[in-house]
Amino acid sequence: MSAHPPFDFGTVEAIAKVLGEAGSGTDISRYFQLSALIDESGETTKWRRLNSVFLKSQATTKSANQILAFIRSFLVPSRFVGKRDEFEHHRGELNAILILRGLEYGKDGQLRYTTQAKTLDEAEARAQGVRNMLAPRKTHSEVYKYCQPELMQENYFHAVFEACKGLFQRIRDLSGVDADGAILIDKVFSVEKPFLAFNTLQTETEKSEHKGFAQLLKGCAAAIRNPLAHGPKILWQGETDAVDYLTLISMLHRKLDQCVKIPNLSGGGLHGS
Repeated sequence: MSAHPPFDFGTVEAIAKVLGEAGSGTDISRYFQLSALIDESGETTKWRRLNSVFLKSQATTKSANQILAFIRSFLVPSRFVGKRDEFEHHRGELNAILILRGLEYGKDGQLRYTTQAKTLDEAEARAQGVRNMLAPRKTHSEVYKYCQPELMQENYFHAVFEACKGLFQRIRDLSGVDADGAILIDKVFSVEKPFLAFNTLQTETEKSEHKGFAQLLKGCAAAIRNPLAHGPKILWQGETDAVDYLTLISMLHRKLDQCVKIPNLSGGGLHGS
Protein backbone atom coordinates (compact mmCIF):
# COMPACT_ATOMS: atom_id res chain seq x y z
CA MET A 1 0.00 0.00 0.00
CA SER A 2 1.41 3.41 -0.98
CA ALA A 3 1.70 6.27 1.47
CA HIS A 4 -1.73 6.88 2.97
CA PRO A 5 -2.61 10.46 4.00
CA PRO A 6 -2.78 11.12 7.75
CA PHE A 7 -6.09 10.46 9.48
CA ASP A 8 -7.91 13.25 11.27
CA PHE A 9 -7.70 13.34 15.08
CA GLY A 10 -11.16 11.83 15.55
CA THR A 11 -10.35 8.85 13.33
CA VAL A 12 -7.07 8.20 15.15
CA GLU A 13 -8.80 8.32 18.51
CA ALA A 14 -11.56 5.96 17.35
CA ILE A 15 -9.00 3.45 16.01
CA ALA A 16 -7.03 3.67 19.25
CA LYS A 17 -10.14 2.89 21.30
CA VAL A 18 -10.95 -0.20 19.24
CA LEU A 19 -7.39 -1.51 19.37
CA GLY A 20 -7.15 -0.75 23.07
CA GLU A 21 -9.82 -3.40 23.67
CA ALA A 22 -8.07 -5.98 21.50
CA GLY A 23 -5.12 -6.79 23.75
CA SER A 24 -3.32 -6.18 27.02
CA GLY A 25 -0.92 -3.35 27.81
CA THR A 26 1.93 -5.84 27.46
CA ASP A 27 0.65 -6.87 24.04
CA ILE A 28 0.58 -3.24 22.95
CA SER A 29 4.15 -2.65 24.11
CA ARG A 30 5.37 -5.73 22.25
CA TYR A 31 3.67 -4.75 19.01
CA PHE A 32 4.90 -1.18 19.30
CA GLN A 33 8.40 -2.62 19.12
CA LEU A 34 7.55 -4.88 16.17
CA SER A 35 6.11 -1.89 14.30
CA ALA A 36 9.05 0.39 15.11
CA LEU A 37 6.80 2.73 17.11
CA ILE A 38 8.21 4.46 20.18
CA ASP A 39 5.99 5.06 23.19
CA GLU A 40 7.08 8.18 25.04
CA SER A 41 3.56 9.22 25.95
CA GLY A 42 3.67 8.49 29.68
CA GLU A 43 0.01 7.44 29.40
CA THR A 44 -1.19 4.39 31.32
CA THR A 45 -4.59 3.92 29.70
CA LYS A 46 -4.25 1.61 26.71
CA TRP A 47 -6.21 3.62 24.17
CA ARG A 48 -4.57 6.88 25.26
CA ARG A 49 -1.13 5.32 24.76
CA LEU A 50 -2.11 4.18 21.28
CA ASN A 51 -3.65 7.54 20.42
CA SER A 52 -0.57 9.47 21.52
CA VAL A 53 1.88 7.22 19.67
CA PHE A 54 -0.24 7.21 16.51
CA LEU A 55 -0.56 11.00 16.45
CA LYS A 56 3.19 11.42 16.92
CA SER A 57 3.88 8.91 14.15
CA GLN A 58 1.64 10.78 11.73
CA ALA A 59 3.21 14.11 12.58
CA THR A 60 6.66 12.65 11.93
CA THR A 61 6.01 10.59 8.80
CA LYS A 62 3.21 12.72 7.30
CA SER A 63 1.24 9.54 6.64
CA ALA A 64 -0.95 6.95 8.36
CA ASN A 65 1.18 4.02 7.17
CA GLN A 66 2.64 3.13 10.58
CA ILE A 67 -0.85 3.07 12.07
CA LEU A 68 -1.98 0.73 9.32
CA ALA A 69 1.09 -1.46 9.80
CA PHE A 70 0.32 -1.68 13.53
CA ILE A 71 -3.27 -2.73 12.77
CA ARG A 72 -2.05 -5.54 10.49
CA SER A 73 0.38 -6.87 13.07
CA PHE A 74 -1.73 -6.33 16.20
CA LEU A 75 -5.00 -7.71 14.79
CA VAL A 76 -3.32 -10.55 12.89
CA PRO A 77 -5.83 -13.44 12.73
CA SER A 78 -3.39 -15.93 14.25
CA ARG A 79 -3.60 -14.04 17.56
CA PHE A 80 -7.27 -15.01 17.76
CA VAL A 81 -7.16 -18.75 17.07
CA GLY A 82 -10.06 -20.24 19.01
CA LYS A 83 -11.51 -16.75 19.52
CA ARG A 84 -13.11 -16.13 16.15
CA ASP A 85 -16.06 -14.15 17.53
CA GLU A 86 -13.70 -11.81 19.37
CA PHE A 87 -11.68 -11.23 16.20
CA GLU A 88 -14.84 -10.52 14.18
CA HIS A 89 -16.08 -8.11 16.85
CA HIS A 90 -12.87 -6.05 16.75
CA ARG A 91 -12.69 -6.24 12.96
CA GLY A 92 -16.28 -5.05 12.59
CA GLU A 93 -15.76 -2.08 14.92
CA LEU A 94 -12.54 -1.16 13.14
CA ASN A 95 -14.14 -1.39 9.69
CA ALA A 96 -16.98 0.91 10.74
CA ILE A 97 -14.24 3.54 11.12
CA LEU A 98 -11.99 2.62 8.20
CA ILE A 99 -14.78 2.36 5.61
CA LEU A 100 -15.45 6.06 6.15
CA ARG A 101 -11.88 6.58 4.94
CA GLY A 102 -12.08 4.19 1.98
CA LEU A 103 -10.27 1.29 3.66
CA GLU A 104 -11.32 -2.14 4.89
CA TYR A 105 -9.63 -4.76 7.06
CA GLY A 106 -10.33 -8.26 5.73
CA LYS A 107 -10.72 -11.63 7.40
CA ASP A 108 -7.31 -12.50 5.93
CA GLY A 109 -5.63 -9.79 7.99
CA GLN A 110 -4.99 -7.54 5.00
CA LEU A 111 -6.01 -3.94 4.45
CA ARG A 112 -7.46 -2.99 1.10
CA TYR A 113 -9.06 0.00 -0.53
CA THR A 114 -12.85 0.01 -0.86
CA THR A 115 -15.60 2.41 -1.86
CA GLN A 116 -15.70 5.15 0.78
CA ALA A 117 -18.89 5.26 2.83
CA LYS A 118 -20.64 8.61 2.81
CA THR A 119 -22.52 8.26 6.11
CA LEU A 120 -22.05 6.60 9.48
CA ASP A 121 -25.13 4.44 8.87
CA GLU A 122 -23.69 3.16 5.61
CA ALA A 123 -20.31 2.45 7.21
CA GLU A 124 -21.83 0.52 10.11
CA ALA A 125 -24.10 -1.50 7.82
CA ARG A 126 -21.21 -2.47 5.56
CA ALA A 127 -18.96 -3.30 8.50
CA GLN A 128 -21.52 -5.82 9.74
CA GLY A 129 -20.85 -7.99 6.72
CA VAL A 130 -23.29 -9.50 4.29
CA ARG A 131 -24.03 -12.58 6.44
CA ASN A 132 -25.06 -10.43 9.38
CA MET A 133 -27.23 -8.23 7.16
CA LEU A 134 -28.93 -11.28 5.66
CA ALA A 135 -29.74 -12.90 9.02
CA PRO A 136 -32.65 -10.59 10.02
CA ARG A 137 -34.20 -11.16 6.58
CA LYS A 138 -34.63 -14.90 7.29
CA THR A 139 -32.75 -15.75 4.12
CA HIS A 140 -33.79 -19.08 2.58
CA SER A 141 -31.51 -22.03 3.34
CA GLU A 142 -31.20 -22.80 -0.39
CA VAL A 143 -29.30 -19.53 -0.82
CA TYR A 144 -26.64 -20.58 1.69
CA LYS A 145 -26.55 -24.10 0.25
CA TYR A 146 -24.94 -22.83 -2.93
CA CYS A 147 -22.81 -19.89 -1.76
CA GLN A 148 -21.79 -20.47 1.88
CA PRO A 149 -18.04 -20.84 1.09
CA GLU A 150 -18.04 -17.58 -0.89
CA LEU A 151 -19.87 -15.74 1.91
CA MET A 152 -17.39 -17.05 4.48
CA GLN A 153 -14.56 -15.69 2.32
CA GLU A 154 -16.46 -12.41 1.80
CA ASN A 155 -16.29 -13.05 -1.94
CA TYR A 156 -19.64 -11.40 -2.61
CA PHE A 157 -19.28 -11.21 -6.38
CA HIS A 158 -19.06 -14.99 -6.68
CA ALA A 159 -21.52 -15.57 -3.81
CA VAL A 160 -24.29 -13.92 -5.82
CA PHE A 161 -23.20 -15.75 -8.97
CA GLU A 162 -23.31 -19.16 -7.25
CA ALA A 163 -26.62 -18.39 -5.51
CA CYS A 164 -28.21 -17.47 -8.85
CA LYS A 165 -26.88 -20.66 -10.47
CA GLY A 166 -28.30 -22.59 -7.51
CA LEU A 167 -31.74 -21.06 -8.08
CA PHE A 168 -31.85 -22.42 -11.64
CA GLN A 169 -30.48 -25.79 -10.53
CA ARG A 170 -33.33 -26.08 -8.04
CA ILE A 171 -35.85 -25.40 -10.82
CA ARG A 172 -34.27 -28.20 -12.87
CA ASP A 173 -34.39 -30.52 -9.85
CA LEU A 174 -38.04 -29.75 -9.11
CA SER A 175 -39.25 -29.94 -12.71
CA GLY A 176 -37.02 -32.57 -14.25
CA VAL A 177 -36.45 -30.25 -17.22
CA ASP A 178 -32.87 -30.18 -18.51
CA ALA A 179 -32.51 -26.64 -19.82
CA ASP A 180 -31.20 -23.29 -18.60
CA GLY A 181 -31.93 -19.58 -18.48
CA ALA A 182 -34.97 -18.17 -20.24
CA ILE A 183 -35.55 -21.43 -22.14
CA LEU A 184 -35.84 -23.31 -18.83
CA ILE A 185 -38.25 -20.76 -17.36
CA ASP A 186 -40.44 -20.57 -20.46
CA LYS A 187 -40.82 -24.35 -20.56
CA VAL A 188 -41.24 -25.03 -16.84
CA PHE A 189 -43.63 -22.15 -16.15
CA SER A 190 -45.64 -22.15 -19.36
CA VAL A 191 -49.23 -21.15 -18.63
CA GLU A 192 -50.62 -23.63 -21.17
CA LYS A 193 -48.45 -26.66 -20.32
CA PRO A 194 -46.55 -25.98 -17.09
CA PHE A 195 -44.28 -28.36 -15.27
CA LEU A 196 -44.50 -26.22 -12.11
CA ALA A 197 -47.23 -23.78 -11.11
CA PHE A 198 -47.15 -21.00 -8.53
CA ASN A 199 -50.93 -21.33 -8.05
CA THR A 200 -53.95 -23.13 -9.56
CA LEU A 201 -53.97 -20.97 -12.72
CA GLN A 202 -57.77 -20.93 -12.57
CA THR A 203 -58.30 -17.18 -12.89
CA GLU A 204 -56.76 -14.39 -14.93
CA THR A 205 -55.33 -12.94 -11.70
CA GLU A 206 -53.62 -16.23 -10.88
CA LYS A 207 -52.28 -16.52 -14.42
CA SER A 208 -50.91 -12.98 -14.21
CA GLU A 209 -49.22 -13.75 -10.90
CA HIS A 210 -47.74 -16.93 -12.35
CA LYS A 211 -46.39 -15.04 -15.37
CA GLY A 212 -45.03 -12.30 -13.12
CA PHE A 213 -42.92 -14.63 -11.00
CA ALA A 214 -41.72 -16.40 -14.13
CA GLN A 215 -40.56 -13.01 -15.42
CA LEU A 216 -38.71 -12.37 -12.16
CA LEU A 217 -36.89 -15.68 -12.59
CA LYS A 218 -35.96 -14.78 -16.15
CA GLY A 219 -34.80 -11.41 -14.83
CA CYS A 220 -32.36 -13.15 -12.50
CA ALA A 221 -30.72 -14.75 -15.50
CA ALA A 222 -30.74 -11.60 -17.61
CA ALA A 223 -29.86 -9.00 -14.98
CA ILE A 224 -27.79 -10.92 -12.42
CA ARG A 225 -26.28 -14.19 -13.57
CA ASN A 226 -25.38 -13.34 -17.17
CA PRO A 227 -23.71 -9.97 -16.38
CA LEU A 228 -21.74 -11.57 -13.53
CA ALA A 229 -20.62 -14.39 -15.79
CA HIS A 230 -19.39 -12.06 -18.53
CA GLY A 231 -18.59 -8.74 -16.83
CA PRO A 232 -15.35 -7.79 -15.07
CA LYS A 233 -15.35 -8.11 -11.29
CA ILE A 234 -14.01 -4.55 -10.97
CA LEU A 235 -17.49 -3.21 -11.88
CA TRP A 236 -19.09 -5.01 -8.92
CA GLN A 237 -20.71 -2.67 -6.39
CA GLY A 238 -20.02 -4.75 -3.26
CA GLU A 239 -21.97 -5.52 -0.11
CA THR A 240 -25.13 -3.51 -0.72
CA ASP A 241 -25.78 -5.08 -4.12
CA ALA A 242 -24.97 -8.53 -2.73
CA VAL A 243 -27.55 -8.25 0.05
CA ASP A 244 -30.25 -6.99 -2.34
CA TYR A 245 -29.58 -9.69 -4.94
CA LEU A 246 -29.43 -12.50 -2.39
CA THR A 247 -32.67 -11.27 -0.80
CA LEU A 248 -34.40 -11.40 -4.20
CA ILE A 249 -33.07 -14.93 -4.78
CA SER A 250 -34.27 -15.92 -1.30
CA MET A 251 -37.79 -14.65 -2.06
CA LEU A 252 -37.89 -16.64 -5.29
CA HIS A 253 -36.85 -19.79 -3.42
CA ARG A 254 -39.79 -19.25 -1.06
CA LYS A 255 -42.10 -19.03 -4.05
CA LEU A 256 -40.63 -22.28 -5.35
CA ASP A 257 -41.46 -23.84 -1.96
CA GLN A 258 -45.13 -23.14 -2.75
CA CYS A 259 -45.02 -24.46 -6.31
CA VAL A 260 -47.12 -27.44 -7.33
CA LYS A 261 -45.53 -30.00 -9.61
CA ILE A 262 -47.86 -30.85 -12.46
CA PRO A 263 -48.36 -34.66 -12.61
CA ASN A 264 -48.32 -34.87 -16.38
CA LEU A 265 -44.56 -34.94 -17.07
CA SER A 266 -45.14 -34.57 -20.78
CA GLY A 267 -46.41 -31.06 -20.09
CA GLY A 268 -50.07 -31.73 -20.61
CA GLY A 269 -51.33 -28.88 -18.41
CA LEU A 270 -53.04 -28.81 -15.04
CA HIS A 271 -55.74 -31.28 -15.98
CA GLY A 272 -53.72 -33.63 -18.16
CA SER A 273 -54.08 -34.19 -21.89
